[in-house]
Amino acid sequence: MDLTLDYYLPVIWAVIIASAVGLYVILDGFDLGIGILFPFARKEEDRDLMMNSVAPFWDGNETWLILGGGGLWVAFPLAYSIVMPALYLPVIVMLLALIFRGVSFEFRWVAKPKHRHWDIAFAAGSTVAAFCQGLILGGLIQGIEVQDRQYVGGSWDFLTPFSVLCGVGLVAGYALLGATWLRGRVEGPVADRAAHLAKRAMLAVLAFIAAVSIWTPLAFEPIADRWFSTPNIYFLWPVPVLTALLGLGLWVGLHRPAGYSPFFFSIGLFLLSYLGLAISTFPLLVPPSVTIWEAAAVPASQIFSLIGVTFMLPIVLGYTVFVYWTFRGKVRPGEGYH
Repeated sequence: MDLTLDYYLPVIWAVIIASAVGLYVILDGFDLGIGILFPFARKEEDRDLMMNSVAPFWDGNETWLILGGGGLWVAFPLAYSIVMPALYLPVIVMLLALIFRGVSFEFRWVAKPKHRHWDIAFAAGSTVAAFCQGLILGGLIQGIEVQDRQYVGGSWDFLTPFSVLCGVGLVAGYALLGATWLRGRVEGPVADRAAHLAKRAMLAVLAFIAAVSIWTPLAFEPIADRWFSTPNIYFLWPVPVLTALLGLGLWVGLHRPAGYSPFFFSIGLFLLSYLGLAISTFPLLVPPSVTIWEAAAVPASQIFSLIGVTFMLPIVLGYTVFVYWTFRGKVRPGEGYH
């Protein structure tokens, strides 16, 4: 029985944390994308409409980041103790950027008409937070140096050309999510402008996906073995094919009347990229050496925390669905929630 718990509890917690991170990337990604696109809005009324499109959702979307980080600390304390020292700088900068972004979101409305500095803070906070999340992702993929269950690298080891590529790529990805969200959510010139920006962002995202897909197997031999060894290659070849098909569907959707189909195609690109990451690294939680079972807390601690998650997760999911359903529909120029 103990062996069963030791094996399955880390898997359950890995699925919970991976789901929370995935939901955060999708849900908070599109409202971070709104901030990234803020400098491209030509009029104040356009920026007002962009912010109003996410006003009911943005703070609730960040709930999933808390579950992901808190779950890592509770269920995988060894991984937490390694990852945080290795990625401390981008994590702290990301959190500060999210704070600036949140404050500017609220203060922008009460500071009118003298709110230009809050516009800058909103755009900068969104962009820096997205870039830092990409740095964190790149730092994990390229591996963290561990000896005797401790991080032994330097404070700046995360900063490499590969992690910078991931950072810029995630900024482009969030911009794509934000632009396709606006395409379906708002009406008027902002929706038309969003379609134009989405086309550019899509091309950039596909280029970054291709670059990372080529770079990782060339630079990291375990990832190359995972993807190109037999019989794995026979099962994994549909992933890049589906990515290309989703890109095609997204491009076609952007040339059709405004709707949410491009947004869902964009989500599909993110989910496939996320699946590719899981294929490349699982069961490693801290590449290249620490698995989910090695990093896991004792079963009693995992069970205790899992009981709380079992009760709270349906509540959070239900609240999220309720909010999105309540504020469904288009946001038109001149309308808003402030």
